[in-house]
Parts: sequence; C-alpha cells; structure tokens
Amino acid sequence: MAEIKTIIFDLGGVLIDWNPDYVYNTIFTDPVDKKWFYDNICTPDWNEEQDAGRKLSEGTELLVEKFPDHEANIRAYYDRWEEMLNGPIQKTVDVLEELKDSHRYQLLALTNWSAETFPIALKRYDFLQWFDGRVVSGEELTRKPFKVIYNTIVSRFNVDPAKAIYIDDNARNLVPAKELGMYTIHFQNPEQFRRDLVELDVL
Repeated sequence: MAEIKTIIFDLGGVLIDWNPDYVYNTIFTDPVDKKWFYDNICTPDWNEEQDAGRKLSEGTELLVEKFPDHEANIRAYYDRWEEMLNGPIQKTVDVLEELKDSHRYQLLALTNWSAETFPIALKRYDFLQWFDGRVVSGEELTRKPFKVIYNTIVSRFNVDPAKAIYIDDNARNLVPAKELGMYTIHFQNPEQFRRDLVELDVL
C-alpha cells in the first residue's frame, strides 16, 4: 500500500460522544414513544438539514408548525443540545494524540455539524485544536455523504487520496471517500480502530 500522509477523522461518534438519547431519555419513559419521535419528528434527516446549513431556528419552527402537539419536545432538541454532548471518547482521543505526537501525518477533521453549535464543541474540547485543518458541513452548506464536501477537503488541504485514510462511524459516509481512492476505516470502537491503524502500519 502507499505510504499514508493524511488521516481524516469524523468527529461525532468517533472522538466525541454525541447522542440525543442523553436528552430524550429524560423526556420519554417508554422507548417505543422515543423511537416514534425520532422516526417521525426529530428525524436524522431533519437534523442533517441543520448540519448542511439550515438555521436551527428555521428547522425547529418547521417542525413546531407541522407537529404543534409536540412543541416542547421539538424545542428541547436544540434548547438542550449541549446535554447531548457526553464528553470525549477518550481512547480515540489517545490515538489522535499519538498520531499528532508522531509528526508523521497531516491530521484533518471532516464533520457533519451545524455551524451554530460547532463553536460549543471547539470551546469544550481542546483536542479539536490538534487538527491541521477541518471542514465543517454547516460552514460549507453541504454535508456528507455528498461528494462535494470530500472534494472540498481534498482540494483545500492538498490531500492525495491514495495516501489518505478516512475514519467514520457511519458506513454510508465511507463510500465517497473510498470512491476517491482513500483507505477507509469503519469506526466501531477505539480498540478496533487502533487495531486497524496498526494493520495499516500507521501506529
């Protein structure tokens, strides 16, 4: 395989434990009701529209208008958004630190994240400053898995895809990176992630 020069990290679910359950487990006592709410109201597709640049207020009001009986629970999504951040996935952060300290790689972040909430994460997690560059979907007005955002990180930071690894916990988001010629790692847990990096002779 080619010598790896660049390692690109997804953030949520890889380095940061973000999960709406941390809020909605305090709201719903019945998991069936919570699942219905996720499947029909505050859906992943709806959230990704905010990740792609739609204002949080606009996304919220669209749902409140459509589902007025659920207004309080809809507003909780962004009113209590910080509670969805449970902290760093420390063992992955440890890997990132090892990669940083090796001075062997360009380290980049490619994340689906609202431009309105990303500054909160920047303030909270010092390790986000370790990256040599980042592309945040909400700032680009597009998101993964659309190819344009992968092309953006490649061109902006002079990445050679054949010498790059992309890591994401969502298998869907690996497909465009693979099509560009990158090595990919489907993140499932820090231990598996470390093993995969060792197999690629990166650690």
